[in-house]
Amino acid sequence: MKFSSLLDGVEVLSTAGDAEITGIQYDSRKVHPGDCFIAIQGETTDGNLYISAAIQAGARALISDSTTHEFPSTVAWARVPHGRRAMARASANFYGKPAERLGIVGVTGTNGKTTTTFLIEKVLEIAGRKSALIGTIEYRIAGKVVPAPHTTPESLELNEFFAQAVRAGATDAVMEVSSHALHQERTFGIFYDVAVFTNLTQDHLDYHSNMESYFAAKQILFAGSGVAAPRVAIINADDEYGRQLIDFSRKQGSTVWTYGLGKADFYPENLDIAPNGSRFDMVTPAGKIAIFTPLVGKVNVYNVLAAAAAAHARDCTLKQIASAVLDLRFVPGRFQRIDCGQPFTVVVDYAHTDDALRNLTSVAREFVAKSGVAHARVITVFGCGGDRDRDKRPRMARAAAQNSDFIVLTSDNPRSEDPLLIIHDALAGIRDLRSDYTLEPDRRRAISLAIRLAKPGDIVLIAGKGHEKTQTTRDGVFTFDDVEVARQALIAVGYPANSQRRTVSGPQAIP
Repeated sequence: MKFSSLLDGVEVLSTAGDAEITGIQYDSRKVHPGDCFIAIQGETTDGNLYISAAIQAGARALISDSTTHEFPSTVAWARVPHGRRAMARASANFYGKPAERLGIVGVTGTNGKTTTTFLIEKVLEIAGRKSALIGTIEYRIAGKVVPAPHTTPESLELNEFFAQAVRAGATDAVMEVSSHALHQERTFGIFYDVAVFTNLTQDHLDYHSNMESYFAAKQILFAGSGVAAPRVAIINADDEYGRQLIDFSRKQGSTVWTYGLGKADFYPENLDIAPNGSRFDMVTPAGKIAIFTPLVGKVNVYNVLAAAAAAHARDCTLKQIASAVLDLRFVPGRFQRIDCGQPFTVVVDYAHTDDALRNLTSVAREFVAKSGVAHARVITVFGCGGDRDRDKRPRMARAAAQNSDFIVLTSDNPRSEDPLLIIHDALAGIRDLRSDYTLEPDRRRAISLAIRLAKPGDIVLIAGKGHEKTQTTRDGVFTFDDVEVARQALIAVGYPANSQRRTVSGPQAIP
């Protein structure tokens, strides 16, 4: 492709020269002969510092957002006012504008994004469509799993991924869209046919500073970034910020469908939330249908409603939606049971905000209450992330303590911080409630301790990391999988990994 064609639709301040381009890179270490190097100012470094390295590696052309850098006459170049916007347009051009050939559903919000996207993808599969998935846990193209480096990748990787999906025959794409990605314009130029808003609770304030800025970032998905607003906006009407977004989206010209436990376009009647899942009649603009989901708790009722509305907007039938919801048994790291035949329940969950912890422990408390096992307890293992919003640490502890009988306060991903100082920040939320707790900074030992304390009928919640396979400390990144660590702890106390599942009373009987 000619460099001049690569610049089609890109806002350019000045340009010189032309060249045949065989690839695009924004990392100078990945540049090959014939590539165009896009030099943009990032969060931690300035790509313009590596222009010489890119040219030495064989770059034939440069796109730069520097206002002062001088470019050699040996390469074609373009100076642009917005580096990330330029990269988005140029990468879309290079890969043949693949997003325009997909019906894309974007899901944003603090909690529920992953489960909602998995549900939507399952409906599309039941409907006989090939789709692509981009999310926190993994990326998938027509069922093939690809590792997920970021919840939402940079626009270059995003367009490359969409191009692969189109080549594989995909007609739809479902993706989690993070507030960071929206604020940093990684999704600039991507038209979302359907946009979904799950909820907004405090998170990422180390990046966004306050809730207003956090919400403003989420709102970008519903305004359109370099493109029109979504055709359909699916919004949680029970959420305070969702109600603001309803009016905003209507003003943008989107068709708005609401969902919630109260009156909305999609809502449940005859709702029965039980330890083995939830059953309800889902009322929709297209009629009513009976739903059963094995996914546990009220939060998953919301996720099902959101996914159903989005799938319906993508022309899936209510019958296909009901079938898919029944078929999706669990999402990795989201209320994932670890069963080695033990007479108590062990659950790994990604809950890493105060709202998510409150929902998780509330579900566990309901199960224990319904179990019929006298003195059954909720034992919660959790920690708080380092180098992140310190203000949410005591709130997380308070949320965990409200429905837990015993807490093991430990490390999550401490990153560069001292784990003990993080734990000290969180302790205030527990001490106020006079909760029973212990401190164990070593997460592996903390999980083992909780399992050794568990008695028949108890439920052990291991919260915060969910699907993650590593732990980040100031000493580096190490392999760490809560699921595997819990399984090994169960084996260590005498429950063989290959044991037959036993039928027992209480929450441990969740299928």
